[in-house]
Amino acid sequence: MRPRALDEFLKDAHIPFTPLHHPATFSAERGAAVCHVPGRSWAKTVVCLADDEPVAAVVPAPLRVNLEQLRVLAGARTARLLREEELTAICPGCEFGAVSLFTGQWKPRVFVDATFVGDPAMVFCAGTHTDEIQLHYFDFAELTRPVVGSIAVAAGVSPGVEGGLAGV
Repeated sequence: MRPRALDEFLKDAHIPFTPLHHPATFSAERGAAVCHVPGRSWAKTVVCLADDEPVAAVVPAPLRVNLEQLRVLAGARTARLLREEELTAICPGCEFGAVSLFTGQWKPRVFVDATFVGDPAMVFCAGTHTDEIQLHYFDFAELTRPVVGSIAVAAGVSPGVEGGLAGV
């Protein structure tokens, strides 16, 4: 069951959302397939460290985060994925590996791939491996005030590209 804090946060912010429930999945691509959502609309949240600051990178499910592009966009000297033990401390109300930007507990700087701008139906993890929420891009942008840039690339394209380990 998705965290109650998520529903409360979105309702308090007057943000319309559609909850989705499905059998357990442990990757963004599998979640998109099970829910019959195009991978380009499935917003995979990958938690990274830009220097010492935890940040969230949001990319379409079939793509990976280009850490070098994220580093530049964040104005950081270094960027890397969060390690598993670090992720647990950031998202205590979420299942391990199921990161939610909308619980109200964690307010990271958010970076979103430019391909999402204007998308009418972005699907985000709701903090479990069985629950998602669907939002319009502009509602997501109102909540998170993301920095928009080209931070997603196809898997295996270049060094410095990561995705999926620190969030789904």
